Amino acid sequence: MSPQGHRIDIEEGSDHVRVVVNGQLLAESRRPLLLAETGYPVRYYLPPEDVRTELLTPSATHTVCPFKGTASYWSLDGGPEDVAWAYPEPHAEVAAIKDHFCFYDTELA
Repeated sequence: MSPQGHRIDIEEGSDHVRVVVNGQLLAESRRPLLLAETGYPVRYYLPPEDVRTELLTPSATHTVCPFKGTASYWSLDGGPEDVAWAYPEPHAEVAAIKDHFCFYDTELA
């Protein structure tokens, strides 16, 4: 149960989202999930099929969000670290983001 005033909304988007890190295209999608959470900027969660996972290595980093669950992180081979995260087992209220990747730096094409 979220505290009063805290809200998470998820909707299917059609924006053309690209993720480029160190000149490498890591992800490109026209079917992101847009997650709007109280107190945070809207984040794009991209389907794993639209992410070049072969360029990413699982990291030892994990964080816990009381509203979404435990996040796992991935680093770009050769750096930087922890460029993306996902929720392998999200809370039921945000189940739509399961296994979708979110990146710190995204651009709209």
